[in-house]
Amino acid sequence: MSRELSGRNLKTDSKLERILPAGEFAVCGELGPPRGADPNAIRKHAAELRGYVDAVNLTDNQTAIVRMSSIAAGVLVREQGLEPVIQMTCRDRNRLAQQADFLGAAALGLNTVLCLSGDHQVFGDDKTAKNVYDIDSMHLIQMVARMRDEKKFMSGSDIEGLEPRFFVGAAANPFADPFEYRVMRLAKKVKSGADFIQTQAIYDVERFAEWMKAVRDRGLHEKVHIMAGLVPPKSAGALRYMKKNVSGMRIPDALIRRMSRASDPRNEGINITVDIIREVKAIDGVHGVHIMPIMWEEALPVIVERAGLLPRPRL
Repeated sequence: MSRELSGRNLKTDSKLERILPAGEFAVCGELGPPRGADPNAIRKHAAELRGYVDAVNLTDNQTAIVRMSSIAAGVLVREQGLEPVIQMTCRDRNRLAQQADFLGAAALGLNTVLCLSGDHQVFGDDKTAKNVYDIDSMHLIQMVARMRDEKKFMSGSDIEGLEPRFFVGAAANPFADPFEYRVMRLAKKVKSGADFIQTQAIYDVERFAEWMKAVRDRGLHEKVHIMAGLVPPKSAGALRYMKKNVSGMRIPDALIRRMSRASDPRNEGINITVDIIREVKAIDGVHGVHIMPIMWEEALPVIVERAGLLPRPRL
């Protein structure tokens, strides 16, 4: 582990920040907050993940559909003994609202965030909604890192009293075109202040390995913790849909054929995810996995157990 990632002078008391520099292979999960105000919807799924993940992402109006606030959901997750990762997007807030939410999250003791652009509203169920995109994800990373490190707002004004302390995450897509630009964009996010990276869902491990080689060639694996993203597939049809309709996804035809032949597609989807975890874990520079079982939370504990990722470290 390089000096940059050695874990000295930790920025927060984030469990994820303690685990990654210690050289442990981290496991993150993901929960989509409900489309209602019932806190038990979050509590139930969070309780099911306890002991199987080191942290859990709370999505921010995922696919541009209104859901419970990621900050509120994060508080509920923490009550269940899990570390929340609060997703914050550029789509719904201008810089004033974003900074206000960061201050609020910090005041509530939430200290791990993931900075994202956010899915465009055309993907949601209210296509007439107006997006904001006052700043992009690169500037969002810079903004929250500056609030933490320089105790300043984006305007340059000083933060009064206690500054927010965050372990800052960002997303990366190893598969979108042009491929050569993917590592350059990662480098910019690292320079902007990202402490860890969660990638787009990986199905094409060979292509991901090429990206990781380019990451290592630039020494970026020594400056940021990279977590490989995984979405357990439920059916061959789901894989075909993602291959055709989701931008920046690479899904080998052999994987679709494997799912098509399965007598129990969901079980095979779990097996595929376990196989991918074992492959990416062997790639130099990969420090963990981020498992996104979209609307299939009960699959996550099974995946973690079959992949031999238990017990989770107690740090």
